[in-house]
This record gives sequence, structure tokens and C-alpha cells, in this order.
Amino acid sequence: MTLRIGFVGTGAPDGDGFAMAYRHAAGYERLDDCELVACADIVPENAAAFADEYDIDDRHVYDDYEEMLATAEPDVVSVCVPPALHADIVVNVAQSGVVSAIHCEKPMALTWSDAKRMVDVCENEGVALTINHQQRFGKPYRKAKELLDDGKIGDLRRVEFREEHLYDTGTHAFDLANFYNDMEPVEWVLAQIDYTDENVLFGAHNENQAVAQWRYENGVYGLASTGRGEAFCGDALFRLYGTGGVVEVREDGTLAYRRDGKSWKTVKTGTDGRYRPKPGKVRAGTRLVAKRLSSRLGDRLDSTTYTERAIEDVVTALEEGEESELGGRNALAADELIFASWESSRRRGRVDLPLDVEDNALESMVAEKKVGPDATKRSLASDEDESADSESSRGRLGAIRSRLVGFVK
Repeated sequence: MTLRIGFVGTGAPDGDGFAMAYRHAAGYERLDDCELVACADIVPENAAAFADEYDIDDRHVYDDYEEMLATAEPDVVSVCVPPALHADIVVNVAQSGVVSAIHCEKPMALTWSDAKRMVDVCENEGVALTINHQQRFGKPYRKAKELLDDGKIGDLRRVEFREEHLYDTGTHAFDLANFYNDMEPVEWVLAQIDYTDENVLFGAHNENQAVAQWRYENGVYGLASTGRGEAFCGDALFRLYGTGGVVEVREDGTLAYRRDGKSWKTVKTGTDGRYRPKPGKVRAGTRLVAKRLSSRLGDRLDSTTYTERAIEDVVTALEEGEESELGGRNALAADELIFASWESSRRRGRVDLPLDVEDNALESMVAEKKVGPDATKRSLASDEDESADSESSRGRLGAIRSRLVGFVK
């Protein structure tokens, strides 16, 4: 059986974003049982360029994804638009009655209610929803889990990570933290954030700095630091503490572990690095020459990217009637930790799960000017006013004291 693949949101490789549709397409294209048949983008030139790159028939190039669904009838749709648009598009695609599966880019959604809606609707419609948490398929991260499962450091006790943000990049880290602890449910989250300077990525606010702590039902703890304070968790991207040692995935993707009382041991992970495979000098040179002849030929000389491995897992699970480990419920567990962290900051206290809010606390606090540049200016002005009032009060009190002293004399 050949799966017909469609894309919503092609983007442009030379644009502001990552043009993730191109990375998804490379993943499907290398599989014999997938055929790229249609694409849609609100910028017609982007859709046309994508179709030209992947030999999609001009008749199936659209600026309206609903027309694409009705006309091209794809079996699988990759959704590669900004996160604020994910929920409505995923829900509409799932309810079209056309598709069997949807593979959506991360972060999952802009609000907690939208993330839940995506999963609920897809389950009700019998559509397999997966989220592109592709870092699960990088060997440094994968082999770290193997070390845990092999008992190299005893039983897991704490997971630590450092990242740029809790949301845009942190969604991968929270997903991996859950992966390392076998998707154990989380009891509570306690976090604080700083949002002094505007930081908007792909239409969504991301904090400048955060520290978050959480506890799983099996007693394992999590700790995360981001942004300006990410070094709080040390120089490792991930650190897994066990009862008998520690595993580290370091900043360059190097994997190492140390048993208590022993020296560090480095684990071979091939060419895989932090984000992607890093080709050796000979292979890199060959690829450079091939790229000059054909960009697609050059890509084929690369080791498979993490996204390509993720796509293969999604397709294999669909064909075998199984659930991919990138399934919506697993992604929802990572999203809950993000939104619970921001909610904890809003409440200034611990948040017990399941999360009982529907919005995005950071977006709401920005809209209400409780955080952000405007809030900072108001706070500074208020501090200055209070300081002036305090000085004035001290002056009045001093004058009163002088009169009282004179009276007593």
C-alpha cells in the first residue's frame, strides 16, 4: 500500500523559519511506500517552489488546504505552520474524513485547551496524531535511555536539563525527560520565570529565563533551567542521576556516564550530534560536491536526520496498526509541563496535576501587562514613586521630631 502525503504550510528555505515541510518531505521521500502528492501554503509562490522541489503535480498545488483535502485526498498530512495555527488546522484535517494520520510540528499548540482539543478530536475521528519530537531519535538521547534501562547507573532518581526556553525548544526536553522516566505521570510542578524583554518566536512568547521543578508519581524529580540562567543545571544538556551513578548528554551531543567511585566513560554514538548527524570530513567533502550537482543528491548522502527517523517511525506505526511513540498523548504530557510551569509562575506557587486551566499563562500575563517590557517600566516607575514618597515621609517625620524635641526642652 502506498501512502499519499500532503503538506499544509510549506514555508520557504530562505525565509525566516525553518521550512520544516522540506525536512518532513525528505523523510517521506526516502520511504518506498510514500508518495508526495499535494501541498498548500497561503503564499502561492512558496507552495509552487515546494512542488517543484518534490515533483508534485501542478494540479495539486493549493493556497487553501481544505481544497487540497477535498481534491487530492491525501492519506497523511504534515502540518508545518506556526504553533498558534496548529489546533484549528489539525482539527479541520482530522474532521475532513479523508486522512488516516496527521504529523504536526512542535510546539503542539499555543494554549493548553487547544493541545487537548487536538488529541481529543483526532482520537474521536480515528486519526493518528503525532508531534515531531524528533530528538527522541538522536543516538545520544536514545543511547542514554539504553544506559538507564541496562542499569548502568542504578534506578533513576532525577532528570535535569538546560534549554533556551521551556516552550519552543523546551518541548523537546520535557518530552525526553518523560521518555527517560517511561512516561510516568507527573504529580506537581513548581516554577518561576522572568519575562523582562520581549521574546516572540514564530508568533509565541517565550520566557527570558526560567527554573522549574517537578515530581513524578514514582518519586523521580525533574529540574530545568532556561535562557539567561540555563547554566544553573551545569554544562550538560541532560543529566540523569541514578542510585549508582550519572549519565550526561553534553552540549556537543557527546554521551558519557560515570558509576559512583569510577571515572567517566564516553559512549559511541556515531556521527550523531546535538541536533543532527555530523558527517566526517570525507563524507562532508563528497556531499559538498554532490550538492553542487543536485541538492537532493547531496541530502541523500547525509546520514538520516532525526526528523527523517521520526517520519519513518510514524509511517511504520501507521502501516502496522500500532501507536508511534510520538503519539499525541505523549506529546500532551510534555505540553502539560510547559503550561504548568508558566501557570506556577502566575500563581506564585505549586501546581498540582492534572492542570486545571485552559489558557497559556505566559501569553495571558503578557496581554494583561503583568510581565514584559511594559510591566517592567511600570514596576520601575512605581518603585521610584514609592521611593519619593518614602523620602517625603522621612522628611515630614524629621520635622515633627525636631518640633517635639523643642517642645520637650
